Amino acid sequence: MNVVALLIGLGPLIGWGLFPTIASKFGGKPVNQIIGTTIGTLIFAVVFYLSTGHSFPTGMDLFFAILSGAGWSFGQIMTFKAFEYVGSSRAMPVTTAFQLLGASLWGVFALGNWPGISHKIIGFSALVVILIGARMTVWSEKTEATSSNYLKKAVVILLIGEIGYWLYSAAPQATDIGGKTAFLPQAIGMVIVAVVYGLTKMKKENAFTNKVTWLQIISGFFFAFAALTYLISAQPDMNGLATGFVLSQTSVVLATLTGIYFLNQRKTSKEMVITIIGLVLILVAATVTVFIK
Repeated sequence: MNVVALLIGLGPLIGWGLFPTIASKFGGKPVNQIIGTTIGTLIFAVVFYLSTGHSFPTGMDLFFAILSGAGWSFGQIMTFKAFEYVGSSRAMPVTTAFQLLGASLWGVFALGNWPGISHKIIGFSALVVILIGARMTVWSEKTEATSSNYLKKAVVILLIGEIGYWLYSAAPQATDIGGKTAFLPQAIGMVIVAVVYGLTKMKKENAFTNKVTWLQIISGFFFAFAALTYLISAQPDMNGLATGFVLSQTSVVLATLTGIYFLNQRKTSKEMVITIIGLVLILVAATVTVFIK
């Protein structure tokens, strides 16, 4: 792995690692966050499209790319809602675990991954470890009824949101569209869902006129940077899909730690130790699922 490939591969670490913390720091409600984030992503994608001259897809390629982006928006709205209950430092490891589970199970049952019995035993054991790791990251020394209820609500919301994240990764597989070509129409699909969601909230508040909504465009730049560098990193002449994916998942560590230290989502020393162990388990198990042949 050369230095350039490694640096590009770590782009998602910065982008996806800082995205949830920045979005939470700017604040606002999920509707403000999703509108601003998707507009920022669209701006980034348009600049990339115009500067590289990539062809714009048509037909079913365009449809599935837009559907993919729409799925991400739905999943991210659910994630922003979970932030309100437990904060980004607790929600991010859980949603990452769910996304790893969803991607792995889709690969096994729809794409024929892990063909042998031994592969399945190793793979499903790794998925169990991922769940254990996620549970460890939300462990608390003091279990209060209120916080426990919030955690349960957050987990249910994140589980529902996984449907959107699954669509985000699975929809492009229905065609032969490349990641870079899908980037702009995905962003369009993201904005469509965000705008529709914003319109449904108009009776309570006009999110389109809130200053915080437009500040969230900056967080959208971080997400888009991560998504684009991941697409580049995953190419065969760079890090390849498997290594690129593992490198991108390191973002959960930064997202969790920045949430703890910069958003005052404090943990006790024992909770921190358990959280770090949980994060390591998630990353190690994720690596195992990717390299099973």
